[in-house]
Amino acid sequence: MDRSRQLYERDATGWQRGLYEDVKSTFRAPIVNWFFRALTANEPAFARYAWGQLKPLFQTRAFGGYAVSYRDAVLSALEDGEAALPRYRRVDVDVRPAEWRELRGQLATFDIVAPRLALAFAVCDRAMNGDSVDDDPRGTSSTAPLPTWLDRDRGRSVTMVDPGDVPDDLADTVDGIRDFHGLEGGLPSIYRCLAQWPPYLEAAWSDLEPVLESEAFERACDGADSAVDDHLAGLPYAPRLSPAALSERGFDDATIDELGEFVRQFNRGAIETVLPAIAVYAATLDVAGERML
Repeated sequence: MDRSRQLYERDATGWQRGLYEDVKSTFRAPIVNWFFRALTANEPAFARYAWGQLKPLFQTRAFGGYAVSYRDAVLSALEDGEAALPRYRRVDVDVRPAEWRELRGQLATFDIVAPRLALAFAVCDRAMNGDSVDDDPRGTSSTAPLPTWLDRDRGRSVTMVDPGDVPDDLADTVDGIRDFHGLEGGLPSIYRCLAQWPPYLEAAWSDLEPVLESEAFERACDGADSAVDDHLAGLPYAPRLSPAALSERGFDDATIDELGEFVRQFNRGAIETVLPAIAVYAATLDVAGERML
């Protein structure tokens, strides 16, 4: 699969447009992640089938409990650390009022999707690469509906700078970000979004770099992983995404192997620090979501 090949929202038509609208509605966030865009562009039949298997996982009260516990695990670990998280007002980062609303709203969108993506990546990776994903519902919350108010209408549509158009004055900041997350090139979507406001990203990275490199952030990442693991142990049902299930659906062995490698790449490496870091950035602008139901 070509990870650079993506079907963007503006180009989606027919059932693909409907799928994207469903992802945004289910995630309660106005964004379709690279993961789904790449799957839809490269393996549309699988993208449609996989979403049908994944969607119910994001619609229960137990999922809501997981989402807030993921965020709380990250922020609590840092609050217990030695370095205090910075907090910024608009005047601190030289952003105009209208742009300030955009910055905070777009960052809130990433804060909404981070725990959702962490779960989606983990489920796909485990199921498609031979690990067990079983159903073991734990009480009413496992199948009760997701509270209607949770994460509703708090994000804004996301825009980003193109990969080659990051402002030159952010060069040192980008180098530091790549070094920390272990990136050889490119820049994750969250940073391409924040790069639209260089004064904020430059200040935030300067202040947050020692925080993210601390043992407290290591504990934060471990806590986020534990939140995912705990939720996976009590799913209301098991998505049928195993190699055997995909074979029954008519996918050939080569495609199944390629898809398994694709989802494993998304669930390993930089993403293990990028997703938890989103809650940290959100906290600096007071747009981090709920931490308990």
